Amino acid sequence: MCLASRELPVKHLNCHYLKNIEYGAEDITVLRDGLAFLSTGLKIFNMPSFSDEPGKMYVMDMLHPRPTPVQLQIKGELDLSSFNPHGISAYVDEADDSVYLFVVNHPQQKSQVEIFHFVPENTLVHLKTITHPLLHSVNDVVAVGVESFYATNHQAFANDVLSAATTLLGFSWCDVIYYSPNEVRAAADGILSPNGINISPDKRYIYVSNIMGHAINVYERKEEEQLQYLKAVAVGSLCDNIEVDHRTGDLWLGCHPNGKKLVMFDPEDPPGSEVIRIKNIHSDQPVVSQEYADNGHVLMASTVAAPYEGKLLIGTVFHKALCCNLK
Repeated sequence: MCLASRELPVKHLNCHYLKNIEYGAEDITVLRDGLAFLSTGLKIFNMPSFSDEPGKMYVMDMLHPRPTPVQLQIKGELDLSSFNPHGISAYVDEADDSVYLFVVNHPQQKSQVEIFHFVPENTLVHLKTITHPLLHSVNDVVAVGVESFYATNHQAFANDVLSAATTLLGFSWCDVIYYSPNEVRAAADGILSPNGINISPDKRYIYVSNIMGHAINVYERKEEEQLQYLKAVAVGSLCDNIEVDHRTGDLWLGCHPNGKKLVMFDPEDPPGSEVIRIKNIHSDQPVVSQEYADNGHVLMASTVAAPYEGKLLIGTVFHKALCCNLK
């Protein structure tokens, strides 16, 4: 299940480390205009952590010749001393082009979603904290409105031990939750271990990474925001977050090639990184390709790969982040 015996040949790109990112960039999302948001400093799942500081959010302009992350200033009533950001998603309100950032937050290992309004150039204004019994173990979100989103629960239950047992026994009891101010309910279920989630450029389809199932599930949005399962595309790796190319619709996945090395961290034999791309996912024969691979000596524990106009950002759980040239 965790691909413990897998060893990965190196396949590099022309990359450099992003400045200011020293403690991971677990999730990254890029808007159509090239504005990228990054969440850093995650502490979760007994994973290694090399900083005692709270998590931070960064922004960067992908249209700049050499994009550099700038820390976002967070205003509002949010307790920043326990800020622990995980999955993120951005929503652009077409009425006035306002940008809203949704951030999964785990203060004291709790599960909640924060909604921010982005104020250029580098400010997030905290608007709302969302908690609900159905959002008991949120991993990632994809925003579909100013206050609405789909969220993956990576556990079947709030209890860690019980949830770990169900996963090891192969019980597909996890779900995707739809949240809006008017209703909260399961939109899809029967998933072994949902992780990253994202949406197609035409907003018609939802993609969910079934990380322990080594696959990407494809759903179609139906009436009342129910999700109809269409198929699963095998990827052969433990794929974490999903980013979608705005122009082509290709899926880019940040993956863990060997889960054992991630959980049982050894700096002498570090967890590697892998980026997988899926073209034509809605066809009868999607094309799955490996675009980047490292044995952990350049980049450890990749979680996300975000493309934009010939560049690729690769983030990690707790290490650094890369900016690579695809052209």
